[in-house]
Amino acid sequence: MITSNDFKTGLTIQHEGNLYQIIEFQHVKPGKGSAFVRSKLRNLRTGAIVDKTWRAGEKVETAMIERRPMQFIYADGPLYVFMSKETYEQIEINETQLEEEKKFLVEGMDVEVRFHEAEILGVDLPEKVTLTITETVPGVRGNTAAHTTKDATLETGHTLQVPMFINEGDKIVVNTATGKYSTKA
Repeated sequence: MITSNDFKTGLTIQHEGNLYQIIEFQHVKPGKGSAFVRSKLRNLRTGAIVDKTWRAGEKVETAMIERRPMQFIYADGPLYVFMSKETYEQIEINETQLEEEKKFLVEGMDVEVRFHEAEILGVDLPEKVTLTITETVPGVRGNTAAHTTKDATLETGHTLQVPMFINEGDKIVVNTATGKYSTKA
């Protein structure tokens, strides 16, 4: 148990049967009335962002989230199979829990799977991943105008904007948080 006065960004809490991660918070001390804490929370099960106001000192239950290193093995229809590199135990995660992450998952990739007790909450990807371009229009020689981009499709099926000099078969580094091109590998 903690109080709303002890909030920290990234802390996970349980409230009304849901698991939340604190994205941001602000202690407010108005001229009249008692102090309170404004917070922005991410529901760890649905991904929804919620605004919540707490009384100063209100008690809140903390939630222990365990992160286990695992390797993505393969996708079997709507199920994505991950394996623990320590115990070789395999788990399946439905693609509905991996809406954003599946755009960057390739076989053999090391990830962290988040658990709360026995419940799987999701997957944390590396900050940047190297992926291969499978489809894009050829770059025109000499077309090096600043900031011109074109569409490209990655091996995972995700489409993004890349500079004109990138061609099919090139490996690029993609930022998984933004889904954007970072650099050529």
